[in-house]
Amino acid sequence: MKRILTIVGARPQFIKAAPVSLALQEAGFECMSVHTGQHYDENMSAVFYDQLNMTKPTHQLAIGSGSHGWQTGEGLKAIEEILISEKPDAVLVYGDTNATIAGALAAVKLHI
Repeated sequence: MKRILTIVGARPQFIKAAPVSLALQEAGFECMSVHTGQHYDENMSAVFYDQLNMTKPTHQLAIGSGSHGWQTGEGLKAIEEILISEKPDAVLVYGDTNATIAGALAAVKLHI
């Protein structure tokens, strides 16, 4: 079974990821997710898991607010560790946030 890891961190990413993750699960993929915590307020993140019937994140990073460089660097370090331990077959990122660049960079450097 193929393992897919989705990386989200902000409200628009939850909305984009929800239908894709559901379709992948229905197609038999093993789906995992990382919530970087870029949007960490209940009304900006957790509420979407309930409203969009999304599976709770496999990994919560709780990075929170900070400069773009700080958020991206913290995300890159944490996501790299997760990718090494989880060994997904593919990584999905959405949008143009710091979580997106951190996840994409970690995945490409690990040849995923």
